[in-house]
Amino acid sequence: MSSAPDIILHRGLFTTLDRSNPAASAVAIADGRFVAVGHDHDVMKLAGPSTKIVDLRGRRVLPGLIDNHLHIIRGGLNFNMELRWDGVRSLATAMDMLKRQVAVTPPPQWVRVVGGFTEHQFAEKRLPTIDELNAVAPDTPVFLLHLYDRAILNGAALRAVGYAKDTPEPPGGEIMRDTKGNPTGLLLAKPNANILYATLAKGPKLPFDYQVNSTRHFMRELNRLGVTGAIDAGGGFQNYPDDYAVIQKLSDEGLLTIRLAYNLFTQKPKGEKADFLNWTKTSKYKQGDDYFRHNGAGEMLVFSAADFEDFRVARPDMPAEMEGELEEVVRVLVQNKWPWRLHATYDETISRALDVFERVNQDMPLEGLHWFFDHAETISDQSIDRIAALGGGIAVQHRMAYQGEYFVERYGAGAAEATPPVKKIIDKGVKVSAGTDATRVASYNPWVSLSWLVTGRTVGGLRITPQRNCLDRETALRMWTENVTWFSNEEGNKGRIQVGQLADLVVPDRDYFSCSEAEIADTTSLLTMVGGRIVYGAGDFSKLESVTPPPAMPDWSPVRRFGGYAARADDTAKTKDTSLAMKAMQMCGCANSCGVHGHDHAAAWSSRLPVSDLRSFWGALGCACWAV
Repeated sequence: MSSAPDIILHRGLFTTLDRSNPAASAVAIADGRFVAVGHDHDVMKLAGPSTKIVDLRGRRVLPGLIDNHLHIIRGGLNFNMELRWDGVRSLATAMDMLKRQVAVTPPPQWVRVVGGFTEHQFAEKRLPTIDELNAVAPDTPVFLLHLYDRAILNGAALRAVGYAKDTPEPPGGEIMRDTKGNPTGLLLAKPNANILYATLAKGPKLPFDYQVNSTRHFMRELNRLGVTGAIDAGGGFQNYPDDYAVIQKLSDEGLLTIRLAYNLFTQKPKGEKADFLNWTKTSKYKQGDDYFRHNGAGEMLVFSAADFEDFRVARPDMPAEMEGELEEVVRVLVQNKWPWRLHATYDETISRALDVFERVNQDMPLEGLHWFFDHAETISDQSIDRIAALGGGIAVQHRMAYQGEYFVERYGAGAAEATPPVKKIIDKGVKVSAGTDATRVASYNPWVSLSWLVTGRTVGGLRITPQRNCLDRETALRMWTENVTWFSNEEGNKGRIQVGQLADLVVPDRDYFSCSEAEIADTTSLLTMVGGRIVYGAGDFSKLESVTPPPAMPDWSPVRRFGGYAARADDTAKTKDTSLAMKAMQMCGCANSCGVHGHDHAAAWSSRLPVSDLRSFWGALGCACWAV
């Protein structure tokens, strides 16, 4: 190295994920890349007069986390308008947050709670009623999206979107009505979520400058959780190139704090081939740089192949025209050497798509294209083997952490034990990585995903994956770091703390490898670095930040008061959740002298006894062990 490094981090416990150099105590960084990874006494010798020195005081350091499936572009445009219930542990707290936000939201704006939570995370184990929403917000429109299954609108929101007695039923969805035929405010996905998203799209949008600000705050929230990169999966009502102007502006101005690879998602049923013919002429695969680059097609290739998961209803059968429409698009992509990602929840959809891919492969080889399936909750052994033979991959997300209870209710606990079969996919040698599918279903918090991979538990506490199918912590971490790079064709460029790779890392607020399993999901970052820049700092590291966004716009934004995950900026909400948990523990008549077979007191205290499920029944009574 001819010149001194820009920055050295030392006295740390570095988990490098470099098998030839798995642990280190110091790193040196120059021009955004690691130039030395080793021991303090060797690395510190490289320091020059202008080298910044950061003492980590013995803290664990991990490679920066990379989300394999995040709707960050769309999420960024809307983040400042959304009240996030992600990580909030009681409905009482959530409704108090809603009431306080209604009080400061001016007309004609809405209050939106758009995904990232499930009723099972609440101590009360339920969603608010429409009457409760109307009582809190008689005049301000409230739109609440719960997973892919339903949206709840108060009366003001129904008036704002114009749903009335004469509104026709939407295809694939249902507007619930009272005995007189008037909409009640409950919208159901049956079986797809188009009605939910189309209704949400009727709400006011932020001006361009506010969208820029909003995207910066979403990136900062991700940085706060240790995320340094993501693959954007496109999304409904996310049109290219119009809705990419904000992220392009931030890229041009050097203000991105998340590395972003983006896929292009068709928006036109029956016009999908035309979209991709146009895009392959006007866009080039891999165009861009290490911060913002094109990553191919998907996750929507053709609407006839989209099996939206809603485990509260029966699996939808894809129409007969699926194969023909999908083949037309895939041939366009292969001809132009574009990889793709395809949303597929069920094995029935995956196997039919594989018929198409195998047919195309016969005369247009797929070799070298980094194509993959997203989600794959019920994928079969045979389909995994077929993907392996074609050289594809599987990108899993932690949607079951939010919907596991519904899956068990419909298909049984046995079927949920390997849904998706992550361990088996790894054992078979297929390329596999992890992500969230945030923001409209699961939360964007990567530590919830890591917790789910390691513990097999939903955010509601239900153990759905037995230990034999769970991952050890290092394997789970690789799923969120180096494994993701195959899916964006960036292997060897990032994902490890290794000489020559991009200097992206996170210093979590607890030791991921030694904290209890129950603590993993609550992890945040003390220091997050992207390309050698400290993009987030907390506590002792807060003064080291190189870039901080201005206050959230508009001034009534929920982000100003509540922050993001678990209302982290709001002391009132945190106090309410803590006091509820303490009250539940005190009031719970459980056998808490059992130190081995304990349970979540708040969940047991507030739940309806599930007498049809003996394991849950005994847990609700006080102990998961009937012998105590």
